[in-house]
Amino acid sequence: MNYRHAYHAGNFADVLKHAVLSLVLMHMAKKDAAYRVIDTHAGIGMYDLAGEEAGKTGEWEGGIGRLIGPGAASVPEAAAALLAPYLGAVRACNPDGRLRFYPGSPCLALALMRPQDRLVANELHPQDAAKLDQNLAGDRRAKVLGLDGWLALKAQLPPKERRGVILVDPPFEEAGELDRLVQGLENAMRRFAGGVYLLWYPIKDPRPITRFHQAIAKVSPQESLAVELLVRAPTDSDRLNGSGLLVINPPYTLAADLAVLLPVLAERLADGAGAHADVTQIG
Repeated sequence: MNYRHAYHAGNFADVLKHAVLSLVLMHMAKKDAAYRVIDTHAGIGMYDLAGEEAGKTGEWEGGIGRLIGPGAASVPEAAAALLAPYLGAVRACNPDGRLRFYPGSPCLALALMRPQDRLVANELHPQDAAKLDQNLAGDRRAKVLGLDGWLALKAQLPPKERRGVILVDPPFEEAGELDRLVQGLENAMRRFAGGVYLLWYPIKDPRPITRFHQAIAKVSPQESLAVELLVRAPTDSDRLNGSGLLVINPPYTLAADLAVLLPVLAERLADGAGAHADVTQIG
């Protein structure tokens, strides 16, 4: 599959990824010490939901559009509190109250980071990297790189802050991307075993995902959570039926927070029978 960010900005997979990222960053901010966010496949940082790419798919309407906007249903109070940092950052990009712009992970991270924290946003695609640089210009906390994502990660580990959140969100344009995630994590853990890693993956056919989890458990002795959201039963392996995040070294509060939040997201973002969300420990 081709998962270039601009075509899928704000869809259900982004909602899951960015809601979890927001919870992790809010936990990191509980300590005064600075941390670094490393985003290996950063995209352009900010997306126009009325633009050509997002307009071709309209996927955001079944994602962020179900949580913000005229057709959005309210969510229970406990889940709303967990979503507040994420949705607050989205609303800040749309001060007129109309949902048009959606922050990708670099802009979302900057919205939640503190003055002492730092971001390294890497994007290999030259045009996207140039747009990313424009979108992050003026924020001294941010540095943009234009390298292969795995090379960028190797160059940035360990971060000098010794606290870090590493988001790996490949486009899945080529076969074998799950294997590369396993190998990339193994290499990264040798350099920085204490980081919080978030590895995104699509779910079409669940069988390769089971093997992926087993492979991760072999290379990562640290605690790992598999956070998955399916918007329909995975009966058609040619469709994107769901997405997941593997969270290595998760904050101790994350599993309990997700037990509250995930059922609400599964209900709000469902696109057919069999929609569900789970958080399970790997290894």
